Amino acid sequence: MARDTTDQTPLSSVQELTDYLAAGNKPEDKFRIGTEHEKFAFFRADNSPVPYSGENSISALLKGLGQTDGWEPILDGENIIGLAEQSGMGAISIEPGGQFELSGAPLENIHQTCKESNAHLATLRQIAEPMGIRFLGIGGSPKWTLAETPVMPKSRYGIMSRYMPKVGTQGLDMMYRTCTIQVNLDFSSEADMRKKMRVSMKLQSLATALFASSPFTEGKLNGLQSWRGDIWRDTDNNRSGLLDFTFRDDFGFHDYVEWALDVPMYFIVRDGRYKDCTHITFRQFMNGALKGEIAAWEPTMGDWTNHLSTLFPDVRLKRFLEMRGADGGPWRRICALPAFWVGLLYEASALEAADQLTKDWSFDEVNALRNAVPAEGLKSAFRGHALFDTAREVLAISKAGLKARGKLNGDGQDETIFLSPLDEVMAKKATLAEDLLALYNGRWNGSVEPVFEEYQY
Repeated sequence: MARDTTDQTPLSSVQELTDYLAAGNKPEDKFRIGTEHEKFAFFRADNSPVPYSGENSISALLKGLGQTDGWEPILDGENIIGLAEQSGMGAISIEPGGQFELSGAPLENIHQTCKESNAHLATLRQIAEPMGIRFLGIGGSPKWTLAETPVMPKSRYGIMSRYMPKVGTQGLDMMYRTCTIQVNLDFSSEADMRKKMRVSMKLQSLATALFASSPFTEGKLNGLQSWRGDIWRDTDNNRSGLLDFTFRDDFGFHDYVEWALDVPMYFIVRDGRYKDCTHITFRQFMNGALKGEIAAWEPTMGDWTNHLSTLFPDVRLKRFLEMRGADGGPWRRICALPAFWVGLLYEASALEAADQLTKDWSFDEVNALRNAVPAEGLKSAFRGHALFDTAREVLAISKAGLKARGKLNGDGQDETIFLSPLDEVMAKKATLAEDLLALYNGRWNGSVEPVFEEYQY
């Protein structure tokens, strides 16, 4: 969820940008887990998309949730575009095509994450059911064309929609027709960030394969397991994909800043109004490119934090790390995705094992895997064997990490229980996308309509 900020602290040096990221360092006992998930809103009567305005609409859902939970509205002009928990810890937002997103609070364990998402979905059902609205949990819009997909009245999305066709072929599909599950995780130092980012960047394509759930487009098979994964291959390659410098042993916060400085901006916010800045990079902005063009041309910390939120690498660095590779999916996967990454990155021996496993993986190898996974999934060839074999090794590391963390629920179960959807993938040797394909070719009789009933929240 990108909530645009207006921090007016002036910027005068690149070092301040690096210091901003480094301020994310925190002691391990303060590490938290922030899980985000998106879902498609649809009308139960005919599986059509839900518009922004009207009695039964996205805006009505937001207002109803706000009244129920007491969360504060987030406005863009006069339009409600999200909700913020009063503590500032969690938020609800809408993606460009009306995808409904929970950005969860920073929590201590996956048991709490699962409880949070369950409570959110239960409350959302109470508001949505009288409107005839339900929600679909997969990675790509299975039925609606771009023309049929509603457009949310959010200023940054207007700028993005005009810009995307200039820099890639699939940016509008990314914005309007995909859903994801993501987890945000902390680091304790630059060295810790480096190790976690290097490992997770290399393994992000494996997450794409494990969570693949978008084999349909406009009511037909698209020939892919993760349409969403394929979309990211040509959305805006200046700001997305793998970052080659993260494969080095010596990269740090400054390297990410130097990369981000040369990515074209989307906008700045002045007096509540959005100014299109897609014609300049942040470095040019820092060097006075808007002087004479607008009155308040000087860059601020708010501009920098907003710019960071418009960068889309497979792993995004802010004052935490965002794992961005997975398709959206059914409820159990909302818990499985953070469990997978927490097991790998939040326990020292597991992180070291994952680092050793991937240490000699080259950028070219990983990039080739990233290109193969959308179509081939776990059958993708990697180092002379199927990715499935690597998945088995990585899942074993994740499970060991979760077990070593020893975070128990009231029944004495540790967090490994949340990996069960991935255990099922390994046992069946089939991803969710392959399950959906089997249903489409079997009892669904070549129709995508049943997915709305069988994979709704």
